[in-house]
Amino acid sequence: MPQKKKSFVISMTIIGILFFIIGFATWVNGTLIPYLQIACQLETETQAYLVATAFYIAYTLMALPSSYVLDKVGYKLGMSMGLIVMAIGSIIFVPAAMIRSYSFFLFGLFIIGSGLALLQTAVNPYVSAIGSPQSAATRISIMGISNKVAGILAGLIFGYIALSDVDALETSLVTMDATEKTIALDELASRVIIPYSIIAVVLAILAFAIGLSSLPEIDGEKSDEVTIKTGVANSRESIFEFPHLFLGVLALFLYVGAEVIAGDTIISYGKSIGISLSVARYFTQLTLVCMLIGYIVGIFTIPKFISQAKALTICALLGMLFTIGAILTNGFVSVAFIALLGLANSLMWPAIFPLSIFNLGKYAPKGSALLIMAISGGAILPLIYGRLAHVWDGRSAYLMLLPCYAYICYFAIRGHKIGLK
Repeated sequence: MPQKKKSFVISMTIIGILFFIIGFATWVNGTLIPYLQIACQLETETQAYLVATAFYIAYTLMALPSSYVLDKVGYKLGMSMGLIVMAIGSIIFVPAAMIRSYSFFLFGLFIIGSGLALLQTAVNPYVSAIGSPQSAATRISIMGISNKVAGILAGLIFGYIALSDVDALETSLVTMDATEKTIALDELASRVIIPYSIIAVVLAILAFAIGLSSLPEIDGEKSDEVTIKTGVANSRESIFEFPHLFLGVLALFLYVGAEVIAGDTIISYGKSIGISLSVARYFTQLTLVCMLIGYIVGIFTIPKFISQAKALTICALLGMLFTIGAILTNGFVSVAFIALLGLANSLMWPAIFPLSIFNLGKYAPKGSALLIMAISGGAILPLIYGRLAHVWDGRSAYLMLLPCYAYICYFAIRGHKIGLK
């Protein structure tokens, strides 16, 4: 194998592992929510969805600092640093489980999210820069599949470890006295100690390995060329002269919120309508499988058979259709419609991101940073869902997704064109 090709394969393998880690850490939250709701005896749905808030708010707070860090230390060292920060967040789960402190768990999730923000800021441009710009979309698609497969495995593994026999435990908690209840809940909380200790060690080893690897460093300025070449903006003097960018930021904010709601609330929703946790714990994986199917379809159809804007329009319309289906049906059929939202959400990021940065020219890096900050939709919208589920019920609370998908549809049809010459 020629040296250049060998280096490319090694680089792709390492980055693929990192995307796998990103997917695993992100999608385990769907299982963490019902687990912590029981282990920490949370009283409301809003409290439970602080899991998503603590995790995703880190992207908003750390996106710009992460860019600054990468400018100073480079992409390779930045990846190692991101993994180390994630390892620290994972270790925090150990004392959090020992004292069964929800605040400690949330703090650990925030630290993990901060490490992921740094890791994501590094690996996304890296995967575009390690090969030709013409094949960047193919590489990103491969990494996306790695991300979703990791998410499916995360829920299956963690669900087995943390939620096995939890239905019987919940039933028995009702008849236990205070001492017995404390012992039982402490045992439940302790289930995450060994898994998260192992995760921390693996992350630390991988960080060290990447630091010593042959992974080539890339030029930060050149890494932006793929994005910058989306257009020229020589006649504009400020990023605020691109209204389509800010309309895109809002679309991405709503999309991430909708995606997190679909993936992270489906287990709790299934439980709320009488489905046992032993069954419901697999529901997040159904959502991810639907996303994976949509992602694969997108690889073969965009842009050969359908444009990004048209794909986004179809996905937004499907989102509204599936939401209405979930609200108007009951039982497993309703759950199936929530899972199908994964299909509707699958092509939104690949479409919204490029449509939003189109024609930004030299302002593309700043525009990208704003779009990364819009991931905070995953921190805020699930809280709103939790509050609505507490006031109404879990099924009716999904009504909030309709205006989200309606706006995304508007952006796909009209919004992404506003201000472009």
